[in-house]
Parts: sequence; structure tokens; C-alpha cells
Amino acid sequence: MKIKDTVHYQWYKHLGTFAVLVICLYACIRITNANLSEVLSNTKQMQLFLQKLLHPDWSYLPSLITPIIKTIQMSILSTLLGVLLAIPFSFLAITKNAVLTGCIRFVMNIIRTIPNTLLAAILVSIVGIGEVTGVITLTIFTFGLVSQLLYESIETIDTLPVESAESVGANKFKIAVWAVWPQILPAVISYTFYALEINIRSSTVLGYVGAGGIGIILNTSLALFKYDRVSIIILMILILVILVDTISEYARRKCV
Repeated sequence: MKIKDTVHYQWYKHLGTFAVLVICLYACIRITNANLSEVLSNTKQMQLFLQKLLHPDWSYLPSLITPIIKTIQMSILSTLLGVLLAIPFSFLAITKNAVLTGCIRFVMNIIRTIPNTLLAAILVSIVGIGEVTGVITLTIFTFGLVSQLLYESIETIDTLPVESAESVGANKFKIAVWAVWPQILPAVISYTFYALEINIRSSTVLGYVGAGGIGIILNTSLALFKYDRVSIIILMILILVILVDTISEYARRKCV
């Protein structure tokens, strides 16, 4: 009897969950004025789009080599600069000076809350269109991401080496170099490759606002309805992301 009651309870529970989801879906459709019939009535345009998208323009491939190389260069340079900036700031984010630590973390929080595309659009209006803007944008993003991850790693290190260094009279710089840095070095390497993977993906999007890389060509091809070129660009981006993921995973296994 108890087993039957349990089965009935689970059935009613799932039924109630399904009912709530249906109600939420209906409410969203009503609020947004979504009309599925308009989507289904536009199947001809979908067919034309997919027909062109599924037939890549392979003759356009040589024109993508230079933008792909620029995208990789942007990502590597911005990752290195962002990590180099993040390392000292991550140490400053955990000092015993509450005012300094609060200010550093406040700046980090502001940087992390600004979306990449918005930051790139602002920098384009200041610096101009080109790869330099993309590098600056991704450097700032990498700094905000890696600095937080690093200072959280520093907070979880073994304090025994730090206490040993303090007991022999080591200053703060020597403690950071000899007691803290060796413990977070694997994390630094891992987060560097993680940031590189993200920057490769982000650099393709930043081209939409004129921040350089292959994203500019992708945006232009979409604007001109060159979906066969869009297809080959997407394939190249996919291959690039898979390649970077594979290399970074191999490097992390060897280095960490």
C-alpha cells in the first residue's frame, strides 16, 4: 500500500510539474505575442536559406586564411596580456588592507559585468575599427576573468608554507614568490588555456562591431546574403575551435 501511495505521489508530482511548465509557456507566448503560425508560414525562406547554407563556397576558402591567422594572433596576444595583468592584481585582491582589497575587487566586478560586445563597441568609438580594438577588448575580458579565478585559488592554498616564510622574517614579496606562487602555478597554466579557448570564440563575435578578426567577414557575408560564404566561415570557425580545444587539453595534461 505504501508503495502504491509513493507511485501515485510521484505521478501527481510529475503531472503538476508538467502543468506548471505548460502554464509558464502559455504565459510567455501571451506576453511576447509570439505567433508560431507566422514562423511556419515562412518555410520557403527557410528552405532557401538552408539550401545555400548547406552548399559552402569552397572557392572562398583561400580568402579566409589571413583573417583566421589574425583571429588566432588577437586571441593569443590578448590572453597573454590579460593573464600578466591579472597575476599581480589577484595578489592585491587578498591583502590584509581591507580598503585596497575592496577597491581591487570592486574594479574586477565592474569589468566582469560589462559584456564583450558592449565593451568592444565602446572601444571602437574611442580607438577605431581594427584588430587593436579586439586585442584591448579581449585583454580586459581576460583580466577580469582570470584575476577572479586566481585570487579564489590563492584563498584556498596551503597556509603552512606561508606561515613558515613569515616565521623566518620573509617580506610580502618573497612570501608571494616562494610560498604562494608555486602552489597556484598549475592553476595559472590551466586558466590561461581556458581563457584562450574563450577568446578564440569571442573574437569571432567581436568582428560584428568592427573589432577585427574573421567576425568582420562573417558579418559582411550575412549582410550581403552570401550564405554559401557564411557556411564556409562557420566551418572554419568550428575547425579552429575544435583544434584549440584539443591543443589546450593536451597542454593542460602535460603542464598541470
